[in-house]
Amino acid sequence: MTVLMAGCGDLGTEAGLRFAAAGHRVVGWRRSPEKLPAVIEGVAADLSAPPLPPIPADTTAVVVAVAADASTEAAYRAAYIDGLTNVLDALDRSRGHDGVALPSLVRRVVFVSSTAVYGDAGGGWVEENTTPAPGGFSGRIMWEAEELLNTRLLGSGVTPVVLRLGGVYGPGRTRLIDQVRAGSAVPPAEPRYTNRIHRDDAAAAIVHLCTMAAEPAPVYLGVDDDPAELGEVQRFLAAELGLPQPPSAVPGGGSGGEPSRGGNKRCSNALLRITGFEFAYPTFREGYRAILAGEGVRHP
Repeated sequence: MTVLMAGCGDLGTEAGLRFAAAGHRVVGWRRSPEKLPAVIEGVAADLSAPPLPPIPADTTAVVVAVAADASTEAAYRAAYIDGLTNVLDALDRSRGHDGVALPSLVRRVVFVSSTAVYGDAGGGWVEENTTPAPGGFSGRIMWEAEELLNTRLLGSGVTPVVLRLGGVYGPGRTRLIDQVRAGSAVPPAEPRYTNRIHRDDAAAAIVHLCTMAAEPAPVYLGVDDDPAELGEVQRFLAAELGLPQPPSAVPGGGSGGEPSRGGNKRCSNALLRITGFEFAYPTFREGYRAILAGEGVRHP
């Protein structure tokens, strides 16, 4: 099996390493392919600048895992709309010209999206069939990209799969730990639920959805088992670090914790679990403890 990683940053590289460890050939498109591990065949490509390189003829799965260069609407559109369009154009070229499909081995395209498409649910539960209601440009563009994927692949014989990830944390993604250490993490005055997934579990989910024998569903939520209240996570980290508990926020005031762009909602991972996927880090506790252990932090 050959897998094309269209976008091979931190998450894409980790997924690529897992594909390679399972015995698959992995081709990674990246602006600076020389930074990729040797087991990933790096190819220079800027997804937002067509035309893209040819898709290897024996490719069976394509993973689109891109990241915006900045937190602006223009950057998101360039990454998720332009980038996905260019990947799909390359897939069309691999299938033939003038709409005449040639034999193609590509059977699945997994697009890494975000739970931001749901916006704020007032602390309620959301799942795959919950109607998206994005509150900001990031969620709106992600949802637009999902619709683009489904429209372009309709009737093509290629199965589109959307993986909506919660907040990805892990090695090098320690913003909340840094805030607790700095004393700038302030629990919200009103409970606000947050949804996470460890980087390694997100990569493992990508591999799972590309390789599972059963036909995948159109959408999966990539979140762990515990959509935790933000203050609970902050207090847990303070205890693990041996630091004083974060102060309480004044009602009506702001919060020094994670930005509220993710909204207040609880995302269910039941559908992903049903496929047989198992989490290495089922809650934030196991995940953050692993990160702190890697830093040499001694827990109380």
